[in-house]
Amino acid sequence: MFEEILSYIYTGTVRMSLDKVQPMYQAADLLQLHYVRDTCSSYMVMSLASSTCVDMYNFADAFSVDMVLNRCRQWVCRHFAKFVSSEEFCRLSVDQLTEIISHDELDVKEEMTVWEAVVRWVQHNREERLHHLPSILPHIRFNLLTSDDTAAILGHPLVREDPERTVITNLVKESSNLPRRVGMDSLEMALLFCTSSNEILYMNPRSGKYISCSYDCESLRSAEAITVTSNNDIYILAEEPEDPDLLYMLEYNHAGNMWECARPPSMYRPEKDTNLGLHYKCLVEADGVLYYLYVVSRRISASVWIRKYNWQTDQWQECSRLKLREADVEYMTTLSCGPHLYFLQNTDLHRYDPDQDRWCKLTPPKVMPHLYTAAALGAEIFCADHEFTKAMVYHTESDCWQILRGWRAGPMYMDHTFTPNFFVLENQLYLLLEQFNGIYDTAEDSLIFVYDRASDAWSSRGLRATLPIKDVDKVSGLLLPVAHMYLPCLKGEDK
Repeated sequence: MFEEILSYIYTGTVRMSLDKVQPMYQAADLLQLHYVRDTCSSYMVMSLASSTCVDMYNFADAFSVDMVLNRCRQWVCRHFAKFVSSEEFCRLSVDQLTEIISHDELDVKEEMTVWEAVVRWVQHNREERLHHLPSILPHIRFNLLTSDDTAAILGHPLVREDPERTVITNLVKESSNLPRRVGMDSLEMALLFCTSSNEILYMNPRSGKYISCSYDCESLRSAEAITVTSNNDIYILAEEPEDPDLLYMLEYNHAGNMWECARPPSMYRPEKDTNLGLHYKCLVEADGVLYYLYVVSRRISASVWIRKYNWQTDQWQECSRLKLREADVEYMTTLSCGPHLYFLQNTDLHRYDPDQDRWCKLTPPKVMPHLYTAAALGAEIFCADHEFTKAMVYHTESDCWQILRGWRAGPMYMDHTFTPNFFVLENQLYLLLEQFNGIYDTAEDSLIFVYDRASDAWSSRGLRATLPIKDVDKVSGLLLPVAHMYLPCLKGEDK
């Protein structure tokens, strides 16, 4: 370990890895190398996962590393349902368990989830843990339970068979006035960016919720791509403030409603490496892996390049490149669906298989020369052309297309042009339709519709269907990211 410390003293650089970061922190703390110690703390924070959280929690607690300790608590609260099902959860001490379940920030829809977690923890080592139950129960918010839930707890074998069941019964029946958990007031929302003012509009048209938040983060103005992962992590790829050729990753901190540097390292722009024209950039996730896709074009051909982030080596890696026959890639999109990535345009459809690092050619739509937007819902990919005169759905499992109904504008809209943007919210396909008045050369109110599969129709019934802002930038390319947002944490303005 001291070799790494000496290397830092002579070179000013230090290499981090999960197996070395904790002993390196101890050595740096002993030698009062504050930069190395702080770098170790930051690395631990950015490496939090189900497999590392308890180990880092214990380390941070033992060495009073407050930044790591607080982020461990935040991570567990936000990923509580996933964490509870892991073996790491059962390694918690009783003090750690009670501390976690006492937090307002717990992401649970129902308080019974907390009780079920306690049951799992106790039953993992029943003989040694059952006597802790009376000290754990006061941290469950019985005022948030239904009478049926309370009866179920009182009738549970752990309570019935406990020697102190009378004490437990009294605890359960005691009235409390504890607040709701953050996860109980959460909502799935689409994210719309206004990069000129560093604002993000979070929206759920079905509930009528539109919340605008401003951020003190200049990097949002230079954002190039955004994605939301299956773990509900929100990442942005943006320019380094002091080097526009360098791209770095920001991650959204749900609890603090702020943007912070993320673990994936910086990388140079594709233009700098390839010296080619760049047409399109996209950040996506498939099976827990982040991919940065970009389309480069020459005079007579084009290609799709991929970089994937390897969490084990903490590096971006080049993947197999897709070479296209035509240079015209103006109307196209890339997206993930299931474990695969797709490149889609009218005359070409290709699927990337990460396991084999290989592209394969599939059946293209052929009747949509101005393909503009696409969104994946289950095993299907929905797409539409630039004016939304045509819409189609691609069935990934059978490699076939189906034509859907597009937008039929009435006579009053003859001088308008429309730009469609698909997004999937609460397992339904939505359409954000931007309007432009050709006579007055002005943008008009954008409208929102939801697709009814049974009638093959777009409807605004039951929606707050008019977008409350006009200045919108789709940083994510042609895709609108959707995330699970915690309303008490969104300190913004209702629109």
